[in-house]
Amino acid sequence: MHNENLKELTVRGIILGALITVIFTASNVYLGLKVGMTFASSIPSAVISMAVLKFFKDSSILENNMVQTQASSAGTLSSVIFVLPGLLMMGYWQDFPFWQTMLICAAGGTLGVLFTIPLRRAMVVNSDLPYPEGVAAAEILKAGNHADGDSGVKDIAYGGVLAGLVAFLTNGLRVMADGASAWIQTGKAAFQLPMGFSLALLGAGYLIGIVGGIAMLVGVILTWGVAVPYFTMSGDISADASLIDAAMTVWKTKVRYIGVGTIGIAAIWTLLILMKPMIEGMVHSFRMLKGGQEASEHRIDIDLSPKTMIYILIATVALIVISLHHFIAAAPISPELSILLVVVCTFLAVFIGFFVAAASGYMAGLVGSSSSPISGIGIISVIVISLVLVSIGNASGLFETVDGQKFLTALTLFTASIVITTACISNDNLQDLKTGLLVEATPWRQQVALIIGCFVGALVIAPVLEILYHAYGFSGALPRPDMDPSQALSAPQATLMTTISQGIFTNKLEWTYILTGVGLGAVLITIDAFLKKVSNKVFGLPVIAVGIGIYLPPSINMPVIVGAFLAWIMTRHIAKLGNKEVSAKAERFGTLFSAGLIVGESLMGVILAFIIAASVTTGGSEAPLSLNLENWDTIGEWLGLIVFIVGIVIFASRVLRAKKSD
Repeated sequence: MHNENLKELTVRGIILGALITVIFTASNVYLGLKVGMTFASSIPSAVISMAVLKFFKDSSILENNMVQTQASSAGTLSSVIFVLPGLLMMGYWQDFPFWQTMLICAAGGTLGVLFTIPLRRAMVVNSDLPYPEGVAAAEILKAGNHADGDSGVKDIAYGGVLAGLVAFLTNGLRVMADGASAWIQTGKAAFQLPMGFSLALLGAGYLIGIVGGIAMLVGVILTWGVAVPYFTMSGDISADASLIDAAMTVWKTKVRYIGVGTIGIAAIWTLLILMKPMIEGMVHSFRMLKGGQEASEHRIDIDLSPKTMIYILIATVALIVISLHHFIAAAPISPELSILLVVVCTFLAVFIGFFVAAASGYMAGLVGSSSSPISGIGIISVIVISLVLVSIGNASGLFETVDGQKFLTALTLFTASIVITTACISNDNLQDLKTGLLVEATPWRQQVALIIGCFVGALVIAPVLEILYHAYGFSGALPRPDMDPSQALSAPQATLMTTISQGIFTNKLEWTYILTGVGLGAVLITIDAFLKKVSNKVFGLPVIAVGIGIYLPPSINMPVIVGAFLAWIMTRHIAKLGNKEVSAKAERFGTLFSAGLIVGESLMGVILAFIIAASVTTGGSEAPLSLNLENWDTIGEWLGLIVFIVGIVIFASRVLRAKKSD
């Protein structure tokens, strides 16, 4: 039986999927800008869908699958924030133009869906690639189809309320600190023992796991235990500067670039490792297409028709041309050069996007969407596009002026944003098609649902980016001079992409520290390979995670690391019971509660951003809800720590109840 009579792509499902997409897109945009990572929204979307649609007697596993397929685009399409904020950081944009931002997100996402449709049979149906998130989502859907009364939506709700309340007390009323640091001074050397109190990041760490957590901890130790003390000890510190200020300056101007080099070489190395199997997968896919395999008449084998795909592709390319033309037309260049740049950038976006789609799809199948090095694809895209535009700039004389260099840098980031959206949706589409295969869904309906999800997400991303920028600002890009830089969202990948593209066009990259990071990355890659060999791939040292530990502020890294160790402790404790069913339940409870923590804090951040923006617009305070308690700093830090510990205890108790429910 193939569930022939069950409802699948329904109006109510599309509406529910759109609502979930809005919530998770806003959450992921905030989280991605704050910490440089997004969370997979497939599983929490499936759980929420099952909880809502169970009130309809004719709902089915296939309808729930369509909702999660549509909503899962939220976790991935928001990856455009890894590049696009760079246009504000370099001062080219002053805000996010709604239509341009929406068009590149929708067009790039649709390309990601279209380019992976021909790969479905080879990479999903006839492949042994594991697709970890796709399989996990299918298991959640199957479990919910014959639910035991504990759907899991309570975990998302509890986590969301807890993290939202804590975020309101911390960032709204400002009665609790979001982190604390202890500084140790030995001569001129400054060591930092940092801690952050974000429950969303605790949840993110729980999802990342112990291997990634240890790698980030290594990055923190290398930064604040080795590099920063070395540079503060060997550098000249002005008499009127405090040691803490000097240490933070050293980290921002020197050590972070070491992190850039480490992340860059690790991302490129990951792509090189996957190149051989990826090419084999592409060749196999094209061979099957060329062979003209007879299309099955059964619905579980039917993709969008080639004619429909061509029509959608033409419309999508037209959207890209319109957005690029609007972007380029604002520059003071000749009409002939404008047309040339529109044609070249459209070709680059589509051509690179096509190969990136196959690469991303394969990597998602091999290591999972969450571990797929999208940042590496972004780096390579930025480099390729930059080099092409440098040659055009040299030939046209545009490269000789500062304004011309700035325009070409901005155009590089704009074009790369389209490629990034294509890559991330390619990741997502094949995961969803794997889920659909396991629950016997109709592929073409899933592909339609994901395209709808791309457009809904695209409508949300621009206004959320705009409101977050004007409320908090980005690292190195504050919309108002009187804003507090410590409240700015770090947007680490966008900073990295901007640094690389500006460095190529101005030839002013911090090569000394970047190359130091490359060398460190090479050493860590060797250590990672050795650890995987001796542990039979059970343990390693993910080099990108080490680079993130160096690059991100320590108050962000530490709660992620704590969450990773919490997951390890909980998993080991539950595993001692020797009951696989209890272990599976505990893993599910932990995953859903983590998602709740992330969504709760992120949504509160977005809500507070609206309140702050409204206050500033009317001439009010940057912190309109703050109680402004005097001499509260130390008490606020202790209160933040206590609440963070209580949050950990509540988290652990939610996971451990899997033993009681057995």
